[in-house]
Amino acid sequence: MSKKKDIIILDKMDEKVSTNFVRGYKTFWPFLKPYFFWAVLGVILTIPVGALDAVVASFLKPFMDNVMVAQDAEFSTLVPVFIIGFTVIQGICIYASNIVNAYVGSKVSMDLKNALFKRLLRFESRFFDKNTSGSVIMRFAGDADTATSGLIANLKLFLQKFFSSLALVVVLLYNSWELSFIAVGVLLLIVYPMKIVRKRIKQITLRTLSSGAKLNTYYYETYSGIKTIKSFNLQDQMATSYKDNYKSLFVLGMKIVRDTNWLAPFMHLVTAFGVAGVLYFGLHLIETKDITAGTFVAFLAALIMLYTPIKSIGNNYIAVQNSLLALDRISQLLHAESFESASEDGKDELTEIKKDITFDNVTFSYDGEKTILDSISLKVPVGTKVALVGNSGGGKSTVCSLIPRLYDIDKGSIKVDGKDIREYSLSSLRDKISMVFQDNFLFAGTIRDNLLYGKKDATQEQIEFAIKSAYLDDFIDKLPDGLDTVIGERGLLLSGGQRQRLAIARAILKNAPLVILDEATSALDNKSEKVVQRALDKLMEGRTTIVIAHRLSTVMDADMIYVINDGHIVEQGSHQQLVELGGAYSVLYKSQFSKTHKSTESEKIEQN
Repeated sequence: MSKKKDIIILDKMDEKVSTNFVRGYKTFWPFLKPYFFWAVLGVILTIPVGALDAVVASFLKPFMDNVMVAQDAEFSTLVPVFIIGFTVIQGICIYASNIVNAYVGSKVSMDLKNALFKRLLRFESRFFDKNTSGSVIMRFAGDADTATSGLIANLKLFLQKFFSSLALVVVLLYNSWELSFIAVGVLLLIVYPMKIVRKRIKQITLRTLSSGAKLNTYYYETYSGIKTIKSFNLQDQMATSYKDNYKSLFVLGMKIVRDTNWLAPFMHLVTAFGVAGVLYFGLHLIETKDITAGTFVAFLAALIMLYTPIKSIGNNYIAVQNSLLALDRISQLLHAESFESASEDGKDELTEIKKDITFDNVTFSYDGEKTILDSISLKVPVGTKVALVGNSGGGKSTVCSLIPRLYDIDKGSIKVDGKDIREYSLSSLRDKISMVFQDNFLFAGTIRDNLLYGKKDATQEQIEFAIKSAYLDDFIDKLPDGLDTVIGERGLLLSGGQRQRLAIARAILKNAPLVILDEATSALDNKSEKVVQRALDKLMEGRTTIVIAHRLSTVMDADMIYVINDGHIVEQGSHQQLVELGGAYSVLYKSQFSKTHKSTESEKIEQN
């Protein structure tokens, strides 16, 4: 038995995330780098925004000393003009800074989402087997917005307040170093509380993300399964489940408010101590003539301007910590290993299949615990039709999933023309295979859009040939918009037979040398099955074909039939050979033939 596979499970990945700034910077920098000029410009614009705060405060000293005390009328006119002028300049810088930072933030968010979506497409199929749609949406879409909006907005605010604080501290020191020591010293009291909040944010936020992902899953399941929900009267049950999950999200939301929002009032308390200390010692310095009344007013104004943003730092700090957590989660996804994301350099290109496809002692498990295929060996010669039959869950579909490497095998080898398929590039391997499933996925859009997924540069003649071969021409001709008819998400506006024939037309348009049919007609009624089977016959013409079938009537003409039960090939041969063998295939055939015979007799009696 192979060792347990390292499957990427998003909820478990969250246990390793951190708010480490250096790690966040390493993740963020490659996406910020293309817009570095604009980012620097945004930073430069914040310098006058912050520094001009100190200009207003610094003018209060000469205003008090020259106007209020010395009664200088000329100076009293100049000070307001200077203050208004500086404020206008500050306003222009704020407006320009907002535009630049919004541009940088939107660009970085877009590039992050593009990189994450591209990465999502490169995750192997096991990833999608183990993770919910809600978790995927939360991690691949939500985190990019959280990371960029939190960092860009708060970075701009931080830099603005940093330069403002730096300039204001200069004003404080210029007016009185003794009072500055008191005013700035009390701020050391906020360091430890911020560490406590940082730890609580990580614990609660990760649990909140998990609950939020479940809510997204509820929306997706309701949209996709609304017919099942209604037919089983599950509305109340779904509403209750949603309500319970949202209640837990509400509790977590209140918990993070309770455990982190005490930081803001604590900041108010710290700054109150600072103001009180300055007032107490400031009056003493005025009495001893160490400072003037104007100096004290200017100092107090600068201090209040310095303390104002510090009081609200708690909320900004929480947003930054959430952004760093989101960046760390993004970093995990961008660096997660998957065989599909490995470099294709040096891989051979599969241009055609000349001889055969072979399985040589292939063993496979989805999770490393339960074996699905156990030492399977089979051969599919070029130009032949090979059928796979057997009990449900026996491994037939798994065999077909391994050929285009939707999953990688654990042991043995799968070869095309004697070469292991892992030596071919994935794109060239999959380009030579057309697959038609029992439930084919159709994309939102038009009939034409879905056909062109088979071959994006197909000509009109090729499209018409595929449509006619799939017996869709009569149906499409009756539609007002023809090929440009919108079919709805997942093709919901089409019948089951129409969806199957559209999938077959798409496969015909792809024109791949190997065709894999996975229970392509099992979900259809008899009338639809006959039409679809004719379309499948057109698809199989001149191509190597592997057919998975429950109804043996569709595979009786196969060149070779493999009977797969519980992960083992128990029988192989032609239809006639297997019937004469009297084994598992014979029993299955006689069972179906008996049912078919009785059904035919019943129809004849009803007609008479």
